[in-house]
Amino acid sequence: MGTLYLIATPIGNMEDLSHRAIRILGEVGALACEDTRITRRLFERYTIESPRTFFSYHEHNEVAAGNRILGLLEQGVDVGLCTDGGYPGISDPGYRIVASCCEAGHPIEVIPGASAVPVALLLSGLSTSSYTFKGFPPRKSGPRKRFLEMDRELPHTLVIYESPFRVVALLKDALDVFGDRHAAVCIELTKKFEKVHRGFLSELASTFADQTIKGEVVVVIAGNHPKFQRDAETDDEEGSSDFPDWDN
Repeated sequence: MGTLYLIATPIGNMEDLSHRAIRILGEVGALACEDTRITRRLFERYTIESPRTFFSYHEHNEVAAGNRILGLLEQGVDVGLCTDGGYPGISDPGYRIVASCCEAGHPIEVIPGASAVPVALLLSGLSTSSYTFKGFPPRKSGPRKRFLEMDRELPHTLVIYESPFRVVALLKDALDVFGDRHAAVCIELTKKFEKVHRGFLSELASTFADQTIKGEVVVVIAGNHPKFQRDAETDDEEGSSDFPDWDN
């Protein structure tokens, strides 16, 4: 019985591929990936010998490709699974094949690596003591506001993936739902033109209103706490931290 390897790949900077990932990519008998052209760049960069079986696994062929993976595992072939960047199964296809492998009893190993979630969270300057990863929000304003309202009263920092074409719409809806909270817009993380814009939701919405955003975007929004609200800010004469201590 073969093992399924979930391999995290770089989200931008190709130097972020781990030594373990390089080894596993060179050892598996088959590799399923989101876009074979993109994944082959890693093999070329690190001079990795390509596996005998190399095929696509994405949202449009998830069932058929998943059945192919299960068949290979049944034959005793170790199969690697990766996306164009980050972890398979995290806002990318992968959950269904993992669930199927669990049900069938196939061994699964995760090869850790880059992820936009912790990178954006740390760069945002917002509280990291607890956070909620929300993935991609709905495309339309009504469903998107309902999506945001689920966390309106919660103290956790929110991490959200968004298309560069809908960032302003998300910021405006977040402003309507949450009020004017601290937030950060992180663009092209780990890449050459990485940028992080920090400020209140109203400021960020205004900043990007007339800009064309290029690249992948992660939006980080403060949780429900007076420290992070514009209308609740107070002068801190004692010089204490701007961020709340959730344990007190």
